Amino acid sequence: MTTPTTLAEFHTALAGATGPDEAARAGAQERNGQLTKPPGALGRLEDLAIWYAAWRGDARPRINSPQVLIFAGNHGVASRGVSAFPPEVTVQMVANFAHGGAAINQLSALAGAKMSVHPIDLETPTADFTQGPAMSEAEVMAAIAVGWEAVDPDADLLVVGEMGIGNTTSAAAVAHALLSGEPSDWTGRGTGVDDAGIALKTQVVSDGLKANPGAANDPLQALRCLGGRELAAMAGAIARARLRHIPVILDGFICTAAAATLESAVPGALDHAVAGHGSAEQAHRRLLEHLDKEPLLQLGLRLGEGSGAALAIQILRGAIACHSDMATFAEAGVAGG
Repeated sequence: MTTPTTLAEFHTALAGATGPDEAARAGAQERNGQLTKPPGALGRLEDLAIWYAAWRGDARPRINSPQVLIFAGNHGVASRGVSAFPPEVTVQMVANFAHGGAAINQLSALAGAKMSVHPIDLETPTADFTQGPAMSEAEVMAAIAVGWEAVDPDADLLVVGEMGIGNTTSAAAVAHALLSGEPSDWTGRGTGVDDAGIALKTQVVSDGLKANPGAANDPLQALRCLGGRELAAMAGAIARARLRHIPVILDGFICTAAAATLESAVPGALDHAVAGHGSAEQAHRRLLEHLDKEPLLQLGLRLGEGSGAALAIQILRGAIACHSDMATFAEAGVAGG
């Protein structure tokens, strides 16, 4: 499975991805009906287990090798003052990840997930997208390749997260290009900007679409023209997971905006993904509704880093543990099965 080198190749690879294993789905549904519980008593956990079983091709699956990938990038649009923090924080937080000091380190360890951080050309921010495309095709493909190649083929669950000062503005611009509406529909407080900061972000998003009108007509061009290297890497990783039938738990607004470019480009491209949580960014709810994905958790998180999705690994682990390790009526000698 070679790494795509052009957006056209990337689209072709994604469009050629196969669907879930229907025999495994049927087997999982049959097993679910035999477990020692009333029908439907585990609610959505039952649906999650069957979904996971179908994508893994195993009617009685296990989660043994979850992977968490964190991508970091710097944004030229940060020079417009759209964040409450300076761009140097991206580098500083990458160091914090590397030393195990961030929230995502704790949540990954708790979930038994292998975590790695991938800074992408931090010394070279993307271009200010209010003046033209954020990245050339070569640049966006290099970032997609980082995500694509970071996926462990032996992983059985994937979470992707990000770090990048200015990236809520980038995500807002991408979402606006994909789904239209008003620029203000997609902007929020991000790292904690005040009302004037939100107004500035909204203007920047509007200016970005004016400077890159083609982004509204092509989801992958939206990723190139308005995204960042970390958004492109997340999209690359999620796409690679789709081709390898590795289920994905989506994180918050920035991750979901990156993922939405795939679904907009190839309907069904996110069938292997569930939403880990609904973040405090109001635009995240709009994106999830568009993608028809109900979040597993609603905790008011707005940290990024893949933190909400990593926490949601525990929910999926619970679903699989019940599905694969509970006794059937016959095995337990319980009447009623």
